[in-house]
Amino acid sequence: MVTREDVLRAQTTIRGRLHRTPTFSSETLSRLAGARCVLKAELFQRTGSFKPRGVLTKLATLTEEEGRRGVIGISAGNHAQALAWAATAEGIDSLVVMWQGANQAKVDAARGYGASVDLAASGPAEAFERLAELVEETGRTLVHPFDDPAVIAGQGTVALEVLEDVPETTVLLVPAGGGGLVSGIAAAACAVGRRVVAVEPEGSCGLHDGLAAGRSVPSGVASIADGLNAPFAGGNAIELCTAAGVESVLVTDDEIEEGFRFLYRRAKLACEPAGAAAVAALLAGRVALEPGDTVAAVVSGGNAAPETASAILGRR
Repeated sequence: MVTREDVLRAQTTIRGRLHRTPTFSSETLSRLAGARCVLKAELFQRTGSFKPRGVLTKLATLTEEEGRRGVIGISAGNHAQALAWAATAEGIDSLVVMWQGANQAKVDAARGYGASVDLAASGPAEAFERLAELVEETGRTLVHPFDDPAVIAGQGTVALEVLEDVPETTVLLVPAGGGGLVSGIAAAACAVGRRVVAVEPEGSCGLHDGLAAGRSVPSGVASIADGLNAPFAGGNAIELCTAAGVESVLVTDDEIEEGFRFLYRRAKLACEPAGAAAVAALLAGRVALEPGDTVAAVVSGGNAAPETASAILGRR
């Protein structure tokens, strides 16, 4: 199981290679939530999301032979971009499995960063079947988007920065899809007495269902937050979140859209719908807070399709 010490080692591994993203205060959000709130702006990370943290950590573990064979990943878009960018930076060939109907801007960005993109799958579930075929055919090393211990440790560095910048933080709210980010944050933060809450869409809640079942189970992928539409949560993430006592709350797509509009209009953060999930939970009153709490909401990414962003902003 990933520990806080693993996350600290990951921080050393990636130090100086990525942006230290800012943590902003929000008086308006604090007033609405009834507790002091800050925003960890991971949309300003390289490639527009937190994902390069985990990818660089994983790539650092590869042998020379694994690097020569190339790497492969699967993603709705943010992990694809991160893997493409990081592999190119390391001189490693990369292939990412996406699927028909994936966010075209994210497909184009993955190619722009240097990856080959496979779009043979019709949807997320089929894409994992396609991934298994290609791993077998090509011999590439899999860089899993959310269920690899090294990736999880890298994602947990988000929490280390939050607690360094705002040490009085008591609660961390984290958007969750496959569970890599929230489990890494739990490894780093729960070990030092912080409360971690995973926030998922009602239509795509693999971590919530997996925590209830005690194992990874299939999930729906029906949310406007495409970055959270994982067809299941990872077994490592479920085990770690269970052991750490991570809480789970669900939000509707309408609430995610409200969070998106708040971040755009009041915080001036042009996030993607997935990145608005934690703020959505605050605005909707989904999380029980005490007046003395200091809450850090992770704004996990900013790779919104322009048509999606304009549609959400135009609805209110």
